[in-house]
Amino acid sequence: MARGAPATTPAEERKVIIASSLGTVFEWYDFYLYGSLAATIAKQFFSGVPETQALIFALLAFAAGFAVRPFGAVVFGRIGDLVGRKYTFLVTIVLMGGSTFAVGILPTYAQIGIAAPIILIILRLLQGLALGGEYGGAATYVAEHAPHGKRGAHTAWIQTTATMGLFLSLLVILGCRKYFGPADFDAYGWRVPFLISIFLLAISVWIRTKLNESPTFQRMKAEGKQSKAPLTEAFGQWKNLKLVLIALFGAVAGQAVVWYTGQFYALFFLTSTLKIDGETANYLIAGSLLIGTPFFIVFGALSDKIGRKWIILGGMLIAVVTYFPIFQGMTQFGNPDLAAAHAKNKVVVIADPAACSFQFNPTGTVKFNNPCDLARGDLARSSVNYSNQVAPAGSELVIRFNDVEVKGYDKAKLAEAIKNAGYPAKADPAKINHFGLLVLLTILVIYVTMVYGPIAAMLVELFPTRIRYTSMSLPYHIGNGWFGGFLPSISFALVAMQGDIYYGLWYPIIIAAVCFVIGAVLLPETKDNNTND
Repeated sequence: MARGAPATTPAEERKVIIASSLGTVFEWYDFYLYGSLAATIAKQFFSGVPETQALIFALLAFAAGFAVRPFGAVVFGRIGDLVGRKYTFLVTIVLMGGSTFAVGILPTYAQIGIAAPIILIILRLLQGLALGGEYGGAATYVAEHAPHGKRGAHTAWIQTTATMGLFLSLLVILGCRKYFGPADFDAYGWRVPFLISIFLLAISVWIRTKLNESPTFQRMKAEGKQSKAPLTEAFGQWKNLKLVLIALFGAVAGQAVVWYTGQFYALFFLTSTLKIDGETANYLIAGSLLIGTPFFIVFGALSDKIGRKWIILGGMLIAVVTYFPIFQGMTQFGNPDLAAAHAKNKVVVIADPAACSFQFNPTGTVKFNNPCDLARGDLARSSVNYSNQVAPAGSELVIRFNDVEVKGYDKAKLAEAIKNAGYPAKADPAKINHFGLLVLLTILVIYVTMVYGPIAAMLVELFPTRIRYTSMSLPYHIGNGWFGGFLPSISFALVAMQGDIYYGLWYPIIIAAVCFVIGAVLLPETKDNNTND
């Protein structure tokens, strides 16, 4: 029996890779627009809540799309294993493109009130369902066309699509910002990137209708070897469920947090923590993506030679060891005035612990309006490092800046104290070390390429053909949808709780470290596995 896919010509292989990858780039473009425009969307759709909560809710609405991705994986994975790879990911791209276009025409909170954020979240949920079915279909489709010894290199092109989708979204946003100007862009120009998606949808649908079904699936169907109950086989039998759990906790969860730290949290850190203007931050992220993206192919091809496992786990381990110095370096390069303010000030929040909350609220039903939460939210958004000191029950809140005290919560007095302590409202453009930031951001992207480049091939090789779409999709989207998708909001809440702008990094570090240990012990090497079973 052949060890890989049935023989295809190099021209057919190129067609499969280009068509699958291009369509997936457009789908990721649609999905990432929201993340790239989170601050603008917060103003348009969450203007009815306080500023700190608006940002958290906007990030959670971004994460909502990730939260439902595992459900999309189950629904579309089952269809893909029953009906076929091609038609399933044709449906997913129509659902994604339509939902994205609808965001572009959705009235704001000022126009229709609470209905606006509700509809927005529904559209994000539809996007998440679509993406839950997209990735597994594209990765499986390409891998089942690839010859043995080239699956890592071929599927690595699919791995570039998420980064290229983010890159494309940033370019379109930058172009629109330039064309409309800051005021008009915030007022209505932000809609244009969403509206453009209708044209990308048309191109994607046309491309995918030209593809043939996976030869491996066609042969399996002709031989009558399809699974009659993919969900039961994938998750109801311990032999396969064990592999699903190992894939999730020994590879994908760690891959996810490294990926989202290196791209989304890095962008959030530049703009929200270091106060670098959005245009400069987007240029820097786009530059790092442009330099780093070819390494997806490098590590994918390398995994065909030396194996997938240790490249993926090695990327996690390096990230765990170096995240703190890299982000501290980003502060020095991006906002040296902020670094100086941290060095010269000792800020202490003295409060009754019972009066302070952990500001993470996935349901959006809790408002953090007590003095401690409001003060810590203001401090976190101003990138002030502070420590917490326990006060007796019922004590009045006190915020101490060296020898200066602010009693109770007074937004104006607190803002004045922050300013007097030397914390900059924004990064000084003349003091930004653009080259230094670009180097550090590129290193973060290379970590992403290490953990992400080989993982599609590994997941495809880990599971049997008859339940491959279902089996690989669920752990991938739980890892990336839940562990990765909630990273920005969890990290921000951790920073607000602890009073350290770097404290949010503990979330990806702990997840990646645990994943490394589990993967080192339990994750099998898959590069020589037969995918044409």
